[in-house]
Amino acid sequence: MTKKIPLFLLCLSLTGFGQPAPESEASASTSETLITSATGDNSTMGSRQSGVKLHPRSFDPLPLSQIKPEGWLKRQLEIQADGLSGHLDEFWPDIKSSGWIGGSSEGWERAPYWLDGVIPLAFLLDDPGLKKKVQIWMDYILAHAYEDGWLGPNWDMGKKRLEPKDYDMWPTFPLMKAMAQYYEATQDERVIPVMVAHLKRMKALLVEKPLFSWGMYRWMDLNLVLYWLYEKLPEEWILELAQTSRAQGFDWQAHFSDFKYPEKVMTDRGLMTHGVNHGMGLKQPAVVYRLSGREADLLSIRSILETLDRHHGQVTRMFTCDEHLAGLNPSQGTELCTVVESMYSLENLIATSGFPELGDRLEIIAFNALPATFKPDMWAHQYDQQANQVLCRISADRVYVDNGPDANIFGLEPNFGCCTANFSQGWPKLASHLWMSLPEGGLVTIAYAPCRIQTEIQSKPVKIHVETEYPFDQKILITVEAEGTFPLLLRVPEWTEGATLAIGKDIQPLAAGQFHRLERNWSGTTQVVMEFPMKFRSERRYNNSIALLRGPLVYSLQVTDWWRQIRGEAPHADWEVYPISSWNYALQIDPGNLEKEIRLQRREIGDCPFSPEGAPLLAQVKGRQVPYWVIEKNAASPPPAGEIRSDMPLEDLTLIPYGCTNLRVTEFPLITEP
Repeated sequence: MTKKIPLFLLCLSLTGFGQPAPESEASASTSETLITSATGDNSTMGSRQSGVKLHPRSFDPLPLSQIKPEGWLKRQLEIQADGLSGHLDEFWPDIKSSGWIGGSSEGWERAPYWLDGVIPLAFLLDDPGLKKKVQIWMDYILAHAYEDGWLGPNWDMGKKRLEPKDYDMWPTFPLMKAMAQYYEATQDERVIPVMVAHLKRMKALLVEKPLFSWGMYRWMDLNLVLYWLYEKLPEEWILELAQTSRAQGFDWQAHFSDFKYPEKVMTDRGLMTHGVNHGMGLKQPAVVYRLSGREADLLSIRSILETLDRHHGQVTRMFTCDEHLAGLNPSQGTELCTVVESMYSLENLIATSGFPELGDRLEIIAFNALPATFKPDMWAHQYDQQANQVLCRISADRVYVDNGPDANIFGLEPNFGCCTANFSQGWPKLASHLWMSLPEGGLVTIAYAPCRIQTEIQSKPVKIHVETEYPFDQKILITVEAEGTFPLLLRVPEWTEGATLAIGKDIQPLAAGQFHRLERNWSGTTQVVMEFPMKFRSERRYNNSIALLRGPLVYSLQVTDWWRQIRGEAPHADWEVYPISSWNYALQIDPGNLEKEIRLQRREIGDCPFSPEGAPLLAQVKGRQVPYWVIEKNAASPPPAGEIRSDMPLEDLTLIPYGCTNLRVTEFPLITEP
C-alpha cells in the first residue's frame, strides 16, 4: 500500500520502484554491453565530480503558460483532443486502469507517455475537461509516492513486488518530463519536492545498479529533466546525477561516428538498431554539450543527421525504422513514436545549438510525417507509415524488418501500444516550442504557425501575435506589442529565395538559411510582415526516383482510398485501407523547369486541412502508368530503376501535401524522354 507522504519528508528522503520492460517495445534484444561516456571513458561512472557546471543554451523554451495556438494549429490540437488523445483514459485499459493510478493494467511507460502529451495539450487549449483529467492523474501520482521517494507501481508484469535492485528507471523519465510541463503550467508547489525525493532515490540506486535496458539508451531524457530542475534548484547533487546518467548511458555520438548499420538491419538487431531509440538519441549532442561546453559536441549534430539521411533517410526528413533501421526504400516503414521523439529531439537540439537548419527539418517532419500517420479525425493511427504507401492491410507477407502483420493499418494500437500512448506529444510540443526566449533578452522563432505569445522581457510585458496560414501560404504577419529595446531572431528557411521583411513601407531582403536579427526600440504596436516565396523543387531519391517539395511541404500522389473496418468499435476501430485508383505512375516532367511543369491550385483552409478532402493545395502534373511497377510483400515495390519508358496514355495527376494523404506515392520514377 502507498500512503501520502508529507512534503518535508519527501524533501529529506534520499532513499524505490520500477517495472521491467516487456519483451517488446517491440522485439529488441537487451544484450548489448555498456558503452560509456561521450569520450569513451568509463572513469566517471557513479562519481561525485566537483566543479560541474551547466552550460547555457542558445535559446530557452518558453513556459507552457506563455503560448497559445491559433488558427489551423489550434484546430489541429482540438481535433487531437476530440480524438484518441483526449479519450484514451475512458476506454483503453492501459490508461483507464493503469498501474500508475492504482489499476491493474500496464504500469510501465504508457501512462507517462500519455501524460507527456496530454498535459501540454490540455493547457495549450485551456480545455476544462482535459485539465480536470490531468489534475486527477497528477493528484494521485503526487500523493502516492513511496516513503523512500520512489514514484509509480513497484510490481512486475506478473504483479510480483520488485526488489529495489530490479527497479526500472526508464518509465519515470517521461513521467518527470510530464511533471515538469505540469509545473510550468500550474506552479503546483507539490511537484518539485516529489521530483527531488524521487531523483535522490534514483541517485542512490544507480550506485548499486547502473542504468540498463531502455533507460540506458534513453538516458538523455533523464538529463533534460535534471537540467530543468537544476535551473530552479541549483544543487550540486543534481548535476552529479546527470554525470552519472551520462557515464552509464549508451553513447550515441560514438555510435554514429563509427556507424555500423548502413543498410536495412536484418541480423544482430537490438536496442542500438532500434528506431525510436535513434529518434531519442539524436538529442545526445545537446545534452552532453550542457555538461561539456565543447563545440565539437554541437557540431556532431550535423554529422549524425547526415549519417541517418544518407543510409536510412526519407524525403520527410525522417528515417525508416520498422522496428529497426530499414534503409532507403520508400516502402519501408517509419514508426510513429520515432516521428514524435525525433521532433522532440530537434526542439532540444535547436534550443541548445541555435542551428537554424534544424528548424527547417522540424517543420518538414511536423507538417508531413506527423499528420500523415493518423486518420484525419485522429481517432486512429498507424504504427508504421510509408512514403510510398499504397495499401494498408493485415498481412503475414510484409516488407518490414520485424514489425507485425498489422503495423501499417489505422487503428487503436496496431502492432504495439507504445505509439497509442506516445503520439500525443507531437502537435502540442511543436506548439509549445514555436518561439523561445534569448538568454540576453528577446525572442526567437523556431517554427512558424499561428499563435499568441504573452511573456516578459526586461520585466516589461510583451505580446506577440502570429497570423499565418503557413505552411500552406508564404505570408506571415507578426504583431508585436511591447515597450523597450530587444531583438527578435526570425528564422529564414533554407529553401526560400527572395524572402522579405517589411515594417510599414520599409522592406528589406532576408538571407535564407539563417536567423535574421531584428533589433529595435519597440513602442506600442508594430506589425512585421514576412514573405517566404515558395517554389517547387525536386530531390533525387531511391533508385534515382524523384520527389517534389514546395516550401516545407512534400507532395504526394492523391490515391483514392476505401476504408474497411476490421475490428473494434467506432470511433476507435481498426481499419484497412485499399486503393481504388491507380498508383503506379511515373512523372513526365522536366526537373529543371518545375514552375512551368506544375500547376498549383489553392483552396481555403477548412476544418480539417490534413485530409485528402481538406487539402488546401493541389498540384497538377503529367505522368504515365508503369504497368510493371507492382505490389510486392503488400507494399509498393521499389521505384523501378534504370530507363523508365511507358506506352500508357499521358495523364493529368493530382498531388497534394504528404500530410493530407492516407494512401500515396511520394518517390516517383521519372519517364525517360525518347
